[in-house]
Amino acid sequence: MKKTSFLRLLALFCFSASTFAQQSKIYTHSQKDFQDALTLYNNKQYQAAQALFTSVKEKATDEETQANCAYYIANSAIRLNKIGADKLMEDFVADYPTSTKRNTAYIDVADYYFEQGKYPQALKWYDRVMESNMSHKERERFNFNKGYALFTAKKYKDSRAYFETVTHTPTYGAQAKYYIGYMAYQSDDYRQANQYFDQIQTDEQLSEKLSYYQADMSFKTGDFNKAIEQATNQLQKSNDADEVSELNKIIGESYFNLKEYDKAIPFLTNYKGKKGKFNNTDFYLLGYSYYKGNDYESAINQFNKIIDGQNSVSQNAYYHLAECYLNTDKKQQALNAFRNASQMTFNPQIQQDAYLNYARLSYEIGNPYESVPQVLLTFLKTYPASPQKEEMESLLVDSYITSRNYEAALDLLENNRNFASKEVYQRVSYYRGIELFNDEKYHEAKSYFEKSLKEPRDNSFIAKATYWKAETDYLLGNYEAALIGYRQFQQNSIASTTPEFSNIEYSIAYAYFNQKNYQQSASHFNNYVNKNSSDNSRLVDAWLRLGDSHFVNRSYWPAMEAYNKAIAMKGPDTDYAHFQKAISYGFVNRNATKIEELNKFVNAYPKSHLRQDAMFELGNTYILENQTSKGIDVYNRLVSEYRNSAFVPRALLREGLVYYNGNQNEQALMKFKSIARDYPNTQEASQAVATAKLIYVDLGRVDEYAAWVKGLDFVEVTNAELDNATFESAERQYLQNKPDAAIKGFEGYVREFPSGLHALQANFYLAQLYFSKNQKSQSVPHYEYVVDRGKNEYTEQSLARLSQLYLDDQNTNKAIPLLKRLENESNVSQNITYAQSNLMKIYYEMKDYSETISYAEKVLSAKGVDNRIKSDAHIMIARSSMQTGDENRAKTAYAEVRKVATGGLAAEALYYDAYFKHKEDKYDASNQAVQNLAKEFGGYKEFSARGLVLMAKNFYALGDAYQATYILDSVVQNFAEYPDIVAEASSELARIKNEESKRNASVNPDGN
Repeated sequence: MKKTSFLRLLALFCFSASTFAQQSKIYTHSQKDFQDALTLYNNKQYQAAQALFTSVKEKATDEETQANCAYYIANSAIRLNKIGADKLMEDFVADYPTSTKRNTAYIDVADYYFEQGKYPQALKWYDRVMESNMSHKERERFNFNKGYALFTAKKYKDSRAYFETVTHTPTYGAQAKYYIGYMAYQSDDYRQANQYFDQIQTDEQLSEKLSYYQADMSFKTGDFNKAIEQATNQLQKSNDADEVSELNKIIGESYFNLKEYDKAIPFLTNYKGKKGKFNNTDFYLLGYSYYKGNDYESAINQFNKIIDGQNSVSQNAYYHLAECYLNTDKKQQALNAFRNASQMTFNPQIQQDAYLNYARLSYEIGNPYESVPQVLLTFLKTYPASPQKEEMESLLVDSYITSRNYEAALDLLENNRNFASKEVYQRVSYYRGIELFNDEKYHEAKSYFEKSLKEPRDNSFIAKATYWKAETDYLLGNYEAALIGYRQFQQNSIASTTPEFSNIEYSIAYAYFNQKNYQQSASHFNNYVNKNSSDNSRLVDAWLRLGDSHFVNRSYWPAMEAYNKAIAMKGPDTDYAHFQKAISYGFVNRNATKIEELNKFVNAYPKSHLRQDAMFELGNTYILENQTSKGIDVYNRLVSEYRNSAFVPRALLREGLVYYNGNQNEQALMKFKSIARDYPNTQEASQAVATAKLIYVDLGRVDEYAAWVKGLDFVEVTNAELDNATFESAERQYLQNKPDAAIKGFEGYVREFPSGLHALQANFYLAQLYFSKNQKSQSVPHYEYVVDRGKNEYTEQSLARLSQLYLDDQNTNKAIPLLKRLENESNVSQNITYAQSNLMKIYYEMKDYSETISYAEKVLSAKGVDNRIKSDAHIMIARSSMQTGDENRAKTAYAEVRKVATGGLAAEALYYDAYFKHKEDKYDASNQAVQNLAKEFGGYKEFSARGLVLMAKNFYALGDAYQATYILDSVVQNFAEYPDIVAEASSELARIKNEESKRNASVNPDGN
């Protein structure tokens, strides 16, 4: 016999007797292949064994051999993890129901899966086993294995039933008790868990696992000292990192509950969290421990990681976080945390105390979410019996003023008069009026000054409101009403103590000046300049207007004295003072001095808008002094240097008249014809034609005159007398201040003489009359007539008015060319600035940012521009620079805006101050700017909202996730009227939560 055959025979002989007890047929029949397959199976060569068993099965003729082969084929497939292996075993059971291996198959497969740790598959097969057909030992093993498989499936009730059957066996008893005890522990049945754990204390291997559970149970039953002892013992023995972390948690929280916070800190710090993450409660425990030890910065660093907290622990945490912020002088952060705690209802006492502190801080530093008066009012309504009621009512009164949110304050006052005195209403109405006045909403401002005056409580505010109501009347053109107001202000006993008193003479003087009562205006301007005002620009202007008042009253020497004072002060209108002084010399028969002064002026002020006036006057004066050639030279120079000036046709006319008076008729006709050709529809053209007629008549060339005149559409020679009479009749009504009669007369004139001698002047007068009656649409065609007639004496005024009317109707396409003409043709600096500032705004609306900046620079380069216009120019530069990505220039421009702006522009500038500081990583400074924005300009909600988003980004950059998420969530909840800001806040909130979810298990990154 060969050696290999002997070994095979020996292996078969040694095979389990219980397995082959009934296989006598196999031994009595030569089935070599079956035996080889069995050997391969026993040697765990399942692939080869399966193939050979399959071959044997196909050849076998007896059912028992086939059944055995099917059994081993299925077992091999299971051990090879083949797809369909379970089906093979099920087929074996179904095909061979009488096989003795049926129950063995179930157990064998189940045990195999159990040993592989595949407990769900094992349980599936254990459930099929017939438990009655097993030996005692097999039953013990079966009960333990199935109990454990059920345990892993968390079917604790069924699992316990199987474990209890083996608790007294030497093989499985200790383990069964351990698992029964563990299931009781998981079910919080600590009494029973301890009962079972105590029985296995002597089992060294199992007892190592018990210490953690026992420590945890001691903790959960409130026996913290025992928990510390047990956990400390286990901590010294454990090498399991997760268990070490949990033991630190047990010790730390036990010390926390024993209020031994200093001892708790190192253990709470060594806790690593579940799966490496803390949750909100974990952060709270460590934060509160630091808080109790007065380590406020460390406490903040833990508390501020608590995000989205919505339980009593979070409310408590946010309240203590607020206290920590207060103790570290972080009041804005404290306000947010107190607000959050006050919005939670878990602990009513904490809620009330948090709201009290929230209200106090709102009053102290401002509130970007809601008006401070609303916060205080809500506290008083919610807690009417609060011991702090009197304090809150006092703060409420002051808050109406300090919050500067006057509009909201007035709404509250008018609806809740019980919470504030009439004196407060008087003051707030006054401040709201000032706010509207600064925004140039004069009609609305006046109504609030009147409201303030209806509550005459505080005399100083009576005086102030009286003065500013008079100022609104003045700006609205109600000069008589303004004078009455100024006089009432003067008569107030406390007026002299107010800042407004220093300007009262100036204001009265201007009211008289605009009424053309120059005697009175001179008197009051004189009173003002003699008071040594510290307002230099106003003082210069007063000297100028004093000079003008004397000038109009023909008091030329006092006028010159006033102009000299203005010149000495070197103000922006020094050129005007020089010009007026020069003109004045002519009226006191000092023409030589007048000529000298005008020549100086022409040379000293090459860019002055009055230079052309000066040249015209200089030419006239030379002519008057019989220095004809010099006069003509000046006229020619004026025509050459200022071709578009209204003085050109006048200079040409004067030159023509000089030639006419000197009997130089041909030169005169040449000048007159050039005027009629180049400047039709002007008074000068009409006069030129009339004078030319005289020359032609003198020369006997009437036919030549008639032929020439036929080509002039503005001359109706045959109707000239009727033309003049009709116009003079209408003009007489105008001069007598009878506007309705004047309108009727001028309308009749332009209807009868559309191209008459006085058509230009008549249309201008009509436009002015309709405008003054606020019939602005009817004034438009008449202004259009004037500006379409080329350069004339009414062009500038008409361009200014008509462009404004187009702007009011938002017709920028028509406004632009008029404004450009006004800019280029104006002789008045204010009109030039007006044109440029409006072009600047139009181009910004058109998104033409380079043109916007160009015009803004022109505005800023002008002399004597007031702060409001400067502010507009700087803001246009700033906004345009932001749009074009030039943030450095925008930063500089916004800094300039902050120096002069008020109201909404100031709020915008302060926001961008915060924005640029954020870009420079100056997060604390940026937050301070946002805080100032909330306190000083809380009424401008859009910038408040934008500032809050910026503040949130700052806080996150500073490591304060709580502040960042709370602020962003507040923006989302409170500023729905600004969807773009809400969208930005939502996006930033989602980003931060996603980052925080990586370290805080309580944060849901998808829960926005």
